[in-house]
Amino acid sequence: MKKVPIIFSVFYLTCIVNPIAQTPYNDYIGAGHSNGIIVTTSDNYQLYQGSKTASGIHSIDGSGLIGKQIEASRFLSQASFGADIDLIKEVAETGIENWIENQFQLAPTYYTDTIQSIYNKSFQIYLDNGGDSLNYPSQPNHVHMDYAWWQNTMTAKNKLRQRIAYSLSQITVISLEGTLGGYATGVANYYDIMVRNAFGNYKDLLMEVTLHPAMGSYLSHLNNPKTDTAYNIHPDENYAREVMQLFSIGLYKLNIDGSYQLDANNNPIPTYDNNDIKEMAKVFTGLGVGARTDGNNLYFGLGLWAADLTVPMIMYEDQHEPGIKTIVDGYIIPAGQTGMQDIQQAITHLFNHQNVAPFVAKRLIQRLVKSNPTPNYISTVASAFIDNGSGVRGDMKAVIRAILLHPEARECSWISDPNQGKLREPILKYTDFAEAVEIITPLNNFWNYSYWFKEATGQHPLRSQTVFNFYNPSYVPSGEIANNNLVAPEFELYNTRTSIGFANEVYKWVESENLLRTANYEDYTISNTNLEPWIEYAKDSDALLDYLDVVLTHGQLTDRTRNIIKQTLNTYSLSLTQLSYRVRLATYLIMISPDYNILK
Repeated sequence: MKKVPIIFSVFYLTCIVNPIAQTPYNDYIGAGHSNGIIVTTSDNYQLYQGSKTASGIHSIDGSGLIGKQIEASRFLSQASFGADIDLIKEVAETGIENWIENQFQLAPTYYTDTIQSIYNKSFQIYLDNGGDSLNYPSQPNHVHMDYAWWQNTMTAKNKLRQRIAYSLSQITVISLEGTLGGYATGVANYYDIMVRNAFGNYKDLLMEVTLHPAMGSYLSHLNNPKTDTAYNIHPDENYAREVMQLFSIGLYKLNIDGSYQLDANNNPIPTYDNNDIKEMAKVFTGLGVGARTDGNNLYFGLGLWAADLTVPMIMYEDQHEPGIKTIVDGYIIPAGQTGMQDIQQAITHLFNHQNVAPFVAKRLIQRLVKSNPTPNYISTVASAFIDNGSGVRGDMKAVIRAILLHPEARECSWISDPNQGKLREPILKYTDFAEAVEIITPLNNFWNYSYWFKEATGQHPLRSQTVFNFYNPSYVPSGEIANNNLVAPEFELYNTRTSIGFANEVYKWVESENLLRTANYEDYTISNTNLEPWIEYAKDSDALLDYLDVVLTHGQLTDRTRNIIKQTLNTYSLSLTQLSYRVRLATYLIMISPDYNILK
């Protein structure tokens, strides 16, 4: 083979490339196609005051290309609570599909165990600091649930499961804001339903949610008695309504692509009426506490104070409404069954309803990828819900694959589509930053009390004021979004107070380095942000912005935003103190920019 030197110029470098010695390429040279190639150059570009060198071989070996990292970063913003550069590189190397399948194999990290461990540890810290045991909660409460959520979010390896669990918890909502705030073990155990079924089956999730005492308390079908006309007692309708409206079939009949079915007058067709609610309410009578914490006898009417909230509710047959129940679409639940058979039949009927697949598909797409999925996107995911390819309905793994691997989630061409994207909800901006940075935390405790962040931004997991979640999936802010017939659910949280509140929170994380903070039980212990590892990049403004674009904005930092920040950064010198200023300022400005807040 004749050896012919190739001379070309790359990045102002004159490169002499020796011919291919071993592996022939029939397509192109570069972007990683560099086996057997030696590059010599008259000069190598120096970065970071000479601490880094861009050598000639980098012009063709692909090492300077970060496209896969940007793709991985964007994917992880959808499939996890955020990522640092090491995880981004891991996914870029492993591949998105492989990472998903690997995540499916990881064991769950449950909250019931975590909250008890945290309660014991927190109690000991309180005593060690001179606290009086009589002034400490007798069981885990809302503070400990906040700690458990953050501890698992920041440390669990099953990142995809945790993100899906959180998304499911935004559909089947309960809240610590109220009675359940004092019974956080029950809330943790309820959240474990989402963790367990994130990769399971949606029917199992619906059934477990229905029978959990925390949900029974929250939507008042715990101790829901049968009809007694003598005392004007009628079955409570709360859960009967919400299990249909919010957890399964929604208000109007849907096509598989999420569009409304219309009647002869072009009006949406309701899925149920008031009589359906009344009949469904009869199904959920007779449920009461399934176990006690004190070992005493069970009885219908027992409240939370003595209940073991980790045990499902049981049926007290004498309090269950007897007789036929005619529920949605005229479906008849026959007389003569046990109360639990009635419930199982009702949940199965709802699960098999034509609405459930597009209903769940759209809500999960909105939570993970975009606010306005196309009919094709919804239809594809709904089809995966209906049949996972093996005849199984409700398989969450199939649904997750369909959502995260769909072209609207993955293909770059969609990024520039004006209907693409979503406003990041406040908590996901918080976790995204916390995952991206190094955290200095005492005793490896990633504990965080929700009060300050919720006051500033209006959100924290398991802190919704109502069963309708923090925002309506169909919320439409006035202005250009409404004019284009689009929805933007997270904008229901966004106003003059919360927008400034979030900016102030970012300032605390970046400038004051106060990232996570405990309650007074631990004397307000603070976990600090450590931005020092990023200082090396600050020696070159472009290098710093390139890095932050990968870990924070997923390659979507616009030229306009970049140039504004770069001009400001270049007013600072390269002294160590000034480099630290560069990092903090660049991070802060990116975090409050539209480029970061809108996920495309």
